[in-house]
Amino acid sequence: MAANNRRMSGKKGAQVGSGGKRRRGLEGKGPTPPAEMRKGHAKQRAAAAKSRRAQGRPPQRRAGGKGTSELVVGRNPVVEALREGVPASTLYVQQFIDSDERVREALQLAAERGGINLMEAPRPELDRMTNGLNHQGLVLQVPPYEYAHPEDLADAAADEGEDPLIVALDGVTDPRNLGAVVRSVSAFGGHGVVVPERRAAGMTAGAWKTSAGAAARTPVARATNLTRALEAYKKAGVVVVGLAADGEVEVGELDALGGPVVIVVGSEGKGLSRLVGETCDHRVRIPMPGGAESLNAGVAAGIVLYEAARRRA
Repeated sequence: MAANNRRMSGKKGAQVGSGGKRRRGLEGKGPTPPAEMRKGHAKQRAAAAKSRRAQGRPPQRRAGGKGTSELVVGRNPVVEALREGVPASTLYVQQFIDSDERVREALQLAAERGGINLMEAPRPELDRMTNGLNHQGLVLQVPPYEYAHPEDLADAAADEGEDPLIVALDGVTDPRNLGAVVRSVSAFGGHGVVVPERRAAGMTAGAWKTSAGAAARTPVARATNLTRALEAYKKAGVVVVGLAADGEVEVGELDALGGPVVIVVGSEGKGLSRLVGETCDHRVRIPMPGGAESLNAGVAAGIVLYEAARRRA
């Protein structure tokens, strides 16, 4: 009976000690180090860039690959491309062409820019080059675009001592939308645009024209896998913000836009893909009192970039 009482008393016998682990756990890890010493922080990256410059070492850059060459065909398209500063390597002119005002302007613009080869070719040769398109005697060859690496964009911001402001496009296939986004990024002080390698618009002549010259100042990076590129940004301390019609917070209420951020814009019809949406730290929506269901990528990016620039001013 006494033994039974001891079992029911609730008293504990000897216990194995923690060896001081609990006491050490309560002591903490000491004061938080300053931002300049925290790996991945924007200020730490800026300090590292400043140290590289002081030592005369250029920052390391990784290439993001090249696009494919492109032909701009027809008198009006060729003249417009030359006016907008689209990069060009060769202007092909048909032999014995009936010269009009557009032909003369194309030749003049190519000569003024310099670095553009002028080649005279017979009509059958131009027909072969363009697969029988109506070239009207003028063909402009656009060289492959040299893409940056996604890490270059954040590194460039660090070199300038600024928080990264980057736009990533998910499933945007219209080059004109890409050009419009590049133009907005340039206008609001952003550091570049990231596009996926597959199933996405690239820097074609159409994108160059829509950017209205901004593509010469604002780099476009190409990611083999957009989700992995966004995860790498997150590890570097950059907040990933996705635009979605059903976002949890309105764009004007998100304080994170004032810091290092990647703004992810999906296609007009489908929005963000599932994996990209799950990778985002925040999903924001743009209020539209007029009742429109969606905005195209260029307009949506411009609205959020304005808000980010306003918070950084």
